[in-house]
Amino acid sequence: MCIPPPNVTGSLHIGHALTVAIQDALVRWHRMRGDQVLWVPGSDHAGIATQAVVEKQLWKEQGVRRHELSREDFLREVWQWKEAKGGEICEQLRALGASLDWDRECFTMDAGSSAAVTEAFVRLYKAGLLYRNRQLVNWSCALRSAISDIEVENRPLPGHAELRLPGCPTPVSFGLLFSVAFPVDGEPDAEVVVGTTRPETLPGDVAVAVHPDDSRYTHLHGRQLRHPLMGKPLPLITDYTVQPHVGTGAVKVTPAHSPADAEMGARHGLSPLNVIAEDGTMTSLCGDWLQGLHRFVAREKIMSVLSERGLFRGLQNHPMVLPICSRSGDVIEYLLKSQWFVRCQEMGARAAQAVESGALELSPSFHQKSWQHWFAHIGDWCVSRQLWWGHQIPAYLVVEDGAQGEEDRWVVGRSEAEAREAAAELTGRPGAELALKRDPDVLDTWFSSALFPFSALGWPQETSDLAHFYPLSLLETGSDLLLFWVGRMVMLGTQLTGQLPFSKVLLHPMVRDRQGRKMSKSLGNVLDPRDIISGVEMQVLQEKLRSGNLDPAELAIAAAAQKKDFPHGIPECGTDALRFTLCSHGVQGGDLRLSVSEVQSCRHFCNKIWNALRFILNALGEKFVPQPAEELSPSSPMDAWILSRLALAAWECERGFLNRELSLVTHALHHFWLHNLCDVYLEAVKPVLRHSPRPLGPPQVLFSCADLGLRLLAPLMPFLVEELWQRLPPRPGCPPAPSVSVAPYPSACSLEHWRQLELEQHFSRVQEAVQVLRALRATYQLTKARPRVLLQSSEPGEQGLFDTFLEPLATLAHCGAVGLLPPGAAAPSGWAQAPLSDTVQVYMELQGLVDPQIQLSLLAARRHKLQKQLDGLIARTPSEGEAETQRQQKLSSLQLELSKLDKAVSHLRQLMDKPPTPGSLEL
Repeated sequence: MCIPPPNVTGSLHIGHALTVAIQDALVRWHRMRGDQVLWVPGSDHAGIATQAVVEKQLWKEQGVRRHELSREDFLREVWQWKEAKGGEICEQLRALGASLDWDRECFTMDAGSSAAVTEAFVRLYKAGLLYRNRQLVNWSCALRSAISDIEVENRPLPGHAELRLPGCPTPVSFGLLFSVAFPVDGEPDAEVVVGTTRPETLPGDVAVAVHPDDSRYTHLHGRQLRHPLMGKPLPLITDYTVQPHVGTGAVKVTPAHSPADAEMGARHGLSPLNVIAEDGTMTSLCGDWLQGLHRFVAREKIMSVLSERGLFRGLQNHPMVLPICSRSGDVIEYLLKSQWFVRCQEMGARAAQAVESGALELSPSFHQKSWQHWFAHIGDWCVSRQLWWGHQIPAYLVVEDGAQGEEDRWVVGRSEAEAREAAAELTGRPGAELALKRDPDVLDTWFSSALFPFSALGWPQETSDLAHFYPLSLLETGSDLLLFWVGRMVMLGTQLTGQLPFSKVLLHPMVRDRQGRKMSKSLGNVLDPRDIISGVEMQVLQEKLRSGNLDPAELAIAAAAQKKDFPHGIPECGTDALRFTLCSHGVQGGDLRLSVSEVQSCRHFCNKIWNALRFILNALGEKFVPQPAEELSPSSPMDAWILSRLALAAWECERGFLNRELSLVTHALHHFWLHNLCDVYLEAVKPVLRHSPRPLGPPQVLFSCADLGLRLLAPLMPFLVEELWQRLPPRPGCPPAPSVSVAPYPSACSLEHWRQLELEQHFSRVQEAVQVLRALRATYQLTKARPRVLLQSSEPGEQGLFDTFLEPLATLAHCGAVGLLPPGAAAPSGWAQAPLSDTVQVYMELQGLVDPQIQLSLLAARRHKLQKQLDGLIARTPSEGEAETQRQQKLSSLQLELSKLDKAVSHLRQLMDKPPTPGSLEL
């Protein structure tokens, strides 16, 4: 398994921590089961993000721009930055307890990865799956680079909105439809009005299109229009893709800056005009009056000229989807560029078929729909990026004097020497005589990250079977990005190795804050796992915000939100508590909401385990010698019950790990340690351990619970468990494991002989009696007294059920002696009574233990308070959104409490009126 490589520029947040917690738990579980486990760490070179960080640093510290340095000098600066700053992620992974194979740490720019990237590029090229072409790409003017579809955020706008964009001096309006008149050539009073949301692209228009069946324009078919800015003639064409009911039914055609227009232009043989440059300014084709202007500044100038010429016909609100670069926040431009593309249809079809056939399992299964949709609509993948930091494309242009065009003069090679051989074959000339110019662009970072699982295992030099490779992942930004990454891995893996890189992928949800919001720096709710592990003061959190790159308005909002969420900072919770909390959420459901208070609660659970082990070790003593687990036989019903619960916990843990649903594991362990062992067995066994002579059975049972219970917990809480497990005495006859991480994980099969379902069912009735008795004690405020108790069943066979557990029942209910009242015998007078079931009644002695007069006054006060709450709830109008079922539950709860109080008042009055005869009850 490999870790999804995080960007070297950043630090891990709580979403990464969830991925690591799940992976590490599975890795540790497999390791304890005796499997050979390889978990490869690594990080991604993050081409765009890293280059941007280093460029900012160079400008801030040296006042130097990238293009003032040579490529080699700039890359040297990047490597220096990576060595100085890139280790933070490794520190975080170690703090999270990730048991990675650190000596195999990989980086997507190291030699092994570079060799894999080059090999993959060459093989895809030779297979006809990689080609160079001039076509529209997603272009970020702020980054001056092409970007992937997945890096484009399609932001819906319901209408007019103003956005601040990089490099633009003033906010820019979007969500508006501008109506512009195109005069009909030769008819002074005739015009065609066109609606557009992008008037800055008007200089690139090469036609106006209408639907062929739109009767409004039938008379103009085949006519020429005049460009409203340039005055040049434009054809009016007909195309069935035009929507006649949208706007005026006439659209301008700009093939160089719109994917839809590019397709239409190709159908009609229209030549595209590039009017927006790589930096977002207008090109020379626009004329001197626009050339060099920022495209959105040029928009205002264009609209001003149209108004002066009387060709502007107004504007209106217009819902639209605006493509935004997720890396820079700039509006995406579609530019015609000569780039390298990977053909994805054939490989994508194989990836879709792999899921459809069951060869590749996506879990949870609802992701299959997104997977199939994505591959059904996949286009060719532009892999060229106009950066310096990254894998330089291993393609070379054969430079020949007087040669026309360059698209057919590119060769590809693993080295320049290999490229020269290809160039010689292409031109028929000796390779030594040819001049080659290497493509300056680098490959999309996703290309190398998609190869990461293979390059990390030594491909292409190592060609061992990858069938057992088992990546598990979700990148923190959501399942769309995950599917993009996994999809690329599946496509390239099957093409290059002939087999799927894995048979399952587990997709966990996005981590949100406790209010359900996506974690964002601008909201001030991003959590560094180390801050939860070690704790952090509020002023330190605020300083982290100030040292970031938020603008002043965002910083003010984030700082205020942070103060509200963490007014006293974040308390120290520890690694184990964080991991256990993250894994306790169902990873196969919806988004995960996390609060620090939840992690803090788990920290208290860790303390409970610590105290339980301290008690057990004290109970064992220094001379204790454990029995082999297979020889342990319970000597009492309580011993048998806790061992049965331990066997059940082992079975549930095994089921949870096998199904990769770790919330089942955490629930089983939390229930066993807290509610079975600590709350019940340890309390019940305390008086037994004080017997003289001490029985031999309970210490052996305590040891097995500690030993096996800690081993069950080890994959989730490695630090706490290691510390406690090392303190247990070793079993005789077998050398102890050096660490709990390599000790055998308890198997459900080996403990199955401890399961006693009928005994558990019987004891569950005893626990119900304990709850009823504790409620009676609370009602009568018997804080220190140990009242006698009687149980009476109308079913004779039911008496024996309780008879087996009378001593632990008394201990757990904090009562005195517990006896059984024969069926049909009269109820003791003046004793508190409560039903346990339709057939069982519980009686608790009150005579001499309570002062009826004082208790009656206290009960009256409590009753008055409850009645007031009930009356208020009945009178109150239900609030908006309040579920009626919740309201009814509150009513029922209050009415039940009032009923209990009324019954208690009745019993107390009986004590005052008719005291029982002394000695009438013998226990």
